[in-house]
Amino acid sequence: MPFAAFLGVLIGGLILWSNPARTVNRVTFTCSLHIAAWLLCRYLAMTSPSDGLRWLKWTCAVSALGPFHFWMVKECIAQERVVFNLSWLRRSWGWMLFSILTSAVVFTEYFIPSYSTANQRVFGWGYYGFIVGVYAAYLYLFYDAYLETKRLEGGRRLEVQVWLGGGCAMGSTILTLMALNALTKDPVYLRPQALVVLIFFTGTAVAITINKIFDARQIIRLCLEKITLVVLVAGVAVALEIGFSFFLPPTIGFLVTTAAALWFSVKLNDFLNRVFQFYPEATAARRATYLAAQQESKMDRLESAFLSVLRGWGQTENAVIISEIKETLGSNDSALDKDGLLLSAMRELKWVTPERLARERTTTGRDALVQFIQEKRLGVLIFEKGPGFSILIGVGVGASRRPYTYPQVTQLHELASIMESALERAHFSTKVQRSEQLATVGLLGASLAHEIRNPLVSIKTFVQLLPSHYEDARFRDKFFKLIGEEVGRIDQLTQQLLDLSSPRTFESKTIELHPLIRGALELVSAKAGYRQVHFITDLGANPDEAFTDASAAKQVFLNLCFNAIQAVELQPSDDRWIRVSTRNREGGIELIVSDSGPGIAPELRAKLFQPFQTTKSSGFGLGLAICSDILSNIKARISVDPHEFGYGATFRVFFPCQPSSF
Repeated sequence: MPFAAFLGVLIGGLILWSNPARTVNRVTFTCSLHIAAWLLCRYLAMTSPSDGLRWLKWTCAVSALGPFHFWMVKECIAQERVVFNLSWLRRSWGWMLFSILTSAVVFTEYFIPSYSTANQRVFGWGYYGFIVGVYAAYLYLFYDAYLETKRLEGGRRLEVQVWLGGGCAMGSTILTLMALNALTKDPVYLRPQALVVLIFFTGTAVAITINKIFDARQIIRLCLEKITLVVLVAGVAVALEIGFSFFLPPTIGFLVTTAAALWFSVKLNDFLNRVFQFYPEATAARRATYLAAQQESKMDRLESAFLSVLRGWGQTENAVIISEIKETLGSNDSALDKDGLLLSAMRELKWVTPERLARERTTTGRDALVQFIQEKRLGVLIFEKGPGFSILIGVGVGASRRPYTYPQVTQLHELASIMESALERAHFSTKVQRSEQLATVGLLGASLAHEIRNPLVSIKTFVQLLPSHYEDARFRDKFFKLIGEEVGRIDQLTQQLLDLSSPRTFESKTIELHPLIRGALELVSAKAGYRQVHFITDLGANPDEAFTDASAAKQVFLNLCFNAIQAVELQPSDDRWIRVSTRNREGGIELIVSDSGPGIAPELRAKLFQPFQTTKSSGFGLGLAICSDILSNIKARISVDPHEFGYGATFRVFFPCQPSSF
């Protein structure tokens, strides 16, 4: 018991040290001193033969103050700010009077008569009245706390539930053991008192002061679930052991029983989880997160889907996803703190709730977190760090106004890990796509330089001739007309280059596909002509309207053309051709790009649209992977025909004619 008393004081000291400015922590520390005093008196009562009865009275006198002390802790939790003044005395006079009277009864003849001895202990009616009175005080305290929880909300409500539930259970258990000892005269009922006090006090004190919030109802349900699991598994194991002993050797029977019991425990645990319904919303949110990660690959769409999942998980209308790389809020594009206090504090803490910040010591970074959480009306904020990408995920206070418990924080960490991986993949996929897009623009440089130089040469020639032919009206008319046409042509080419190079969100709409193909062929004609490659066009689709994004479709077509040019440039000069054709298919239009190159080896075909798959000496093998990714975003698809000896590669791109759901 001295060790238990020391341990209780140590726990109380750690609680006080964690946040001495918090009133609850200070009163909980005094409560730990109270418990330690009771344990020491109980120890002296059990080990002192001559003064055992005197110390027993002191033990009961100290325990009589328990309900009042527990009520003080409850008041500190329930009130925003407790001031020990006359007003507080008026509220607490009833508890103080009860504690004084109950303690006074302990030292009268009605409690333990003077003729009682250590070997022959006699308990008077006051002893049993003491037990009933203190028991009734704990019941009233429990009822008072129940009424208090109707008024409270958030973390204070859970703290009152946990503290009074554990405290009343501890006091009631001690009193029950005292009554059993008095009735049976068996000291065995007194021995577990110290253990009961230590377990209940430590559990409840820590639960209301550490940074983790626990729901009293979930704790009770979890205990019931585990007790049921242990009892049933133990019963099955004993039954199997007895049954196998009749026809199996002991060693084999033990092994078979162990294996069967383990299998049964796993199945039973899953069944009990479904029966007790531990966090069913977490399972649904996890499935929805995985589904969104599989279906979406764009950052904005992923964030929108994940925000919807978070709002559903938290039963709230408010959720945010914050990317450390972008340093903006995904929901309203607000900049993070410029001095980095918020991110620095979150890297250290990993997760915060308003209740945790209220329980722990304050710092500059935590003050910034408090302000941020209040501004965004958040109930929990999670930091998740990946290899090259970090995010903050915040969920608003739910409709029930209950705080987020630590098991829920763990669930949110699991969701945040999935979301971080998906967003990181989308982020770097966008970067790679952007790089490939710029590479395509670079390949167009030679073609555009040639195309722009031609009208500039024409303009230059007319400008040189203008002084000597200025009086010629026909020359002037022709000059002005040519200037307008050539400048318009240059403007069109540069605008196409800007459209292709600028990052954008793809937006599908109904377009005519053939003008887009002809315009793209003009862009690559110089490069193809320089390498003696000629295009064969067979645009047979009629009508040629497709539901797609023009910029995305043009980029994919240009990538296929450049790949085809590189594939045929090693062929004989009279056998360098690329065929571009279109056909109407059910539900859409098929664009076919084939060439006279060596074709694609069968071993590469299965992974052709994966990143870093290439047969060229230069490049990273990202072009076709990017094409596949772009087309998936606009609900189109790409495929390659099986390899045939003597034939080049044939790629087929299918564009839907109307919005598609695949």
